[in-house]
Amino acid sequence: MRYFLLLSVLLFSPSGYAEEPISLRLQSKGGYQLQPANVAVVVNEDNPDSVKAGEYYLKVRNIPDINLIKVNIPASPKKISAQAFSQLKQEMDAQLLPQHQVVVLMWTAPYAVECNSITAAITMGYDPEQCARTCAPSKHASRYFNSESRLPFTDMGYRLSMLLPVQSFELAKELIDRGVASDYSAPAATAYYLTTKDVNRSSRSPFFPPSGKVAQRYLEIKNLKANSIRDVQDIMIYQTGLVSVPDLDTLKFLPGAWQTILLLLEGICSEPSR
Repeated sequence: MRYFLLLSVLLFSPSGYAEEPISLRLQSKGGYQLQPANVAVVVNEDNPDSVKAGEYYLKVRNIPDINLIKVNIPASPKKISAQAFSQLKQEMDAQLLPQHQVVVLMWTAPYAVECNSITAAITMGYDPEQCARTCAPSKHASRYFNSESRLPFTDMGYRLSMLLPVQSFELAKELIDRGVASDYSAPAATAYYLTTKDVNRSSRSPFFPPSGKVAQRYLEIKNLKANSIRDVQDIMIYQTGLVSVPDLDTLKFLPGAWQTILLLLEGICSEPSR
């Protein structure tokens, strides 16, 4: 994952198309230190599918049973208040151990604390000022940005968090299995970076990498001026900017692939129209 997140920064050049294969070399100090024992999996006891998916995630990822953190969020609301979050955080912290460096939230909702994302609130703390000044910089400047830390909680007190949607156990299992299938795989694939007709939602395009091939991976990069792609079967990265992205049902995302869309509006996992 670190490789793909750094791709856009490391490969950017103003040349438009790379005549030589793109070389990607990352410095490493001691390799990857994050282990299954460092992963805490948080489940909502009020949602049986959340608990079942969490237990399955522990099993296939060889995470110790002690790392299963149980909380109770009645009715699974999309958004919770700052007070409810404070209680939830206390419930989590009482069960988390010093070796827990990262947190997986095993549910679709809640995904927000007032106007904060729940993952940001867990990792960096709830920021009420974002609700008053929604376009202002967060008061919590991330010390993890561009950091080489492999143990973020030990080094800087951040437990990185992600939300794994559980609309049903079956769908969550499919997602988890795709992640496992991607481990140590390097299939021939393509990264698609699209600059669309939507100027505001294409504001990241100057940072897109140029078209070319990554020398150490079976990865081709295509930097395109287009609103969408269709009938493509080799997607590892799909980055675009539209209110609604068409033709998704004609595309194949390989195991481990990621898609990012600059929406500039609220996206809800449980509402396909968004």
